[in-house]
Amino acid sequence: MNRDGALQSAWQQEVKKFDTPPAIADVYDVAIIGAGITGITCAEKLQASNKNCIVLEAVNIGHGTTGGTTAHLNTFFDSSYDKVIRDFGKDNARLLAQAGTEAIATIKANVQKYQIDCDFEEKEAYLFATDEKQAQELDDLYEGSLEAGIDISWSDARTFPIPFVKQVRIGGQAQFHPVKYIRALTEAFIKMGGTILEEARVQDIEEAENEVLVLNTTKGVIRCRHAIYATHTPPGVNLLHFRLIPWRSYVVGARLKKGNYPDALGYDLEDPYHYYRTHTINGEQLLIAGGKDHKTGHEENTEQFFRELEAHVQQHYDIDAVAYSWSSQYYEPVDGLPYIGHLPGGFKEVYVAAGYNGNGMIFGTLAGTVLTSLIHTGGHTYKKLFDPSRVKPVAGFSKFVEQGADFISSFIKDKLSTEKIRSLVELN
Repeated sequence: MNRDGALQSAWQQEVKKFDTPPAIADVYDVAIIGAGITGITCAEKLQASNKNCIVLEAVNIGHGTTGGTTAHLNTFFDSSYDKVIRDFGKDNARLLAQAGTEAIATIKANVQKYQIDCDFEEKEAYLFATDEKQAQELDDLYEGSLEAGIDISWSDARTFPIPFVKQVRIGGQAQFHPVKYIRALTEAFIKMGGTILEEARVQDIEEAENEVLVLNTTKGVIRCRHAIYATHTPPGVNLLHFRLIPWRSYVVGARLKKGNYPDALGYDLEDPYHYYRTHTINGEQLLIAGGKDHKTGHEENTEQFFRELEAHVQQHYDIDAVAYSWSSQYYEPVDGLPYIGHLPGGFKEVYVAAGYNGNGMIFGTLAGTVLTSLIHTGGHTYKKLFDPSRVKPVAGFSKFVEQGADFISSFIKDKLSTEKIRSLVELN
């Protein structure tokens, strides 16, 4: 059982090393940097669409957040639809709901197409308010979700042994084993002629002649016509660093004495919220519970959050033992929506997918579809909605200012030039 650092989760026991790549091509159509769900989904889709691709992974497949997620597949998100309607309008909220439904359908289709044994199950979800303040929030969330077209209704079901004031049921959700899933997609990618290099960290990208990009990596030089950063946040210094706030979330996998495991996905509306589901790992049923999120780098004693999470779960469940515990990092976009598209301020053919908040399995899957379309045609239904160059931080202005202050502070500590910061801001 690992607490923090190496991030050894229950899922990561399934990691398989892909260390026998074919010969390196002279120039790849696309180089995908990162082998989590975003990178592997992009790789499979692009290779299937007759692009010759290479995946470059600094560690191994599934390392990082894909191997640390609790793998809830939702059509509702950390940015609730009432907030999205307020900040982006009803049409965009409906588009976002459509995107979530499409992402789950994509995962389901891949499971069927490649006969993937990844414990994929369709589920209902329950959101419950445990006090009157949360109840008001739930009222707003319910109305916004209805307007966006989500399958939502009030419910009195006692699926979770947690007292609530109000509760909603949301249909059309799912869960799966993330590492089993991307491992199977990787195998499909390789069978189609794709190349993958693990332990190959990309150090920088340069532009050569004839619209060719040069990637300098720890395993040599890779040349390509398009590059995708599927790495949470692009390296170096970029405009997106003002708009991405890193958070850490904590997870425990617990055995229950009485075996009253929930057959649904559950979420309270506390701040930070807690989330629950059941999964069978190595033949053993476990309650997977997460929460206690905080901004990365703002807390020194992370062990306390595991203790607090375990104590919280113990309040509602009769725990026999905690079998696994781990933490994972994600990035919150300041205006609530992910950034999927051309990298701001980068070379024309460099793309990025970042800022998924706590919904990485959905947006990582969606990024594969969007970026494949952008590379082939330059367009997609969701291009404008997720455009990384959108320059209206009104939806999260206070977060934008706070994140900018943190970012500038890090520059001062590192004694780097404020001219670089000024050049980034002027990109707006």
